[in-house]
Amino acid sequence: MVEQGTSAPRRRGRPRGRSDARERILTAAADEFGARGYDATTMRGVAARAEVDSALVHHYFGTKADLFAAAVDVPVRPDLVVPTILAGDRDRWGEAVIAFVLGQFERPEVRRRAVVLLRTSLGNPLATPLMVGFLRRELLARIVAELDVDDAELRAGLVASQIVGLIVARYIAKLPGIADASPEELVARIGPTVQRYLTAG
Repeated sequence: MVEQGTSAPRRRGRPRGRSDARERILTAAADEFGARGYDATTMRGVAARAEVDSALVHHYFGTKADLFAAAVDVPVRPDLVVPTILAGDRDRWGEAVIAFVLGQFERPEVRRRAVVLLRTSLGNPLATPLMVGFLRRELLARIVAELDVDDAELRAGLVASQIVGLIVARYIAKLPGIADASPEELVARIGPTVQRYLTAG
């Protein structure tokens, strides 16, 4: 029993919200990302559009990257893996990055979704800035912060160009040679190029 004049202790667990809150948040997130782009979208703004408490957005989707990935069905999460790669052997970054990309895209269920998303992003003037914003914030910015050199943004951009070029050549255009090569051979050949972009003086 709670004494008069005092508040009942707050129960732990997820914040209160309607049973369809998760779906409404995802719909609102897709609308917000589409209207504002990745960088300008906020968790608070999504919550306002979905008419839920912002704590509920964080409960279902811990970070903006998590929310974006769920809203647009992103099959590859560089924001979760790149920090681990950059925490590893600096002399093997290039190989590790290419091995990660190929390891993901060689999985049929990931490749199907990723290729559709990439085609949509490259061919849609509204979708392109959205994906670029996600990659700039969640991938390139992490690389730039770790490099700590004057031309870090250029280096990170060159890495991104190598990755996108590889994906397009192998999985979309299916260029002979690249499409037929084993992942291990591509890691051995492309990894040093990415490594040079990242760490060469």
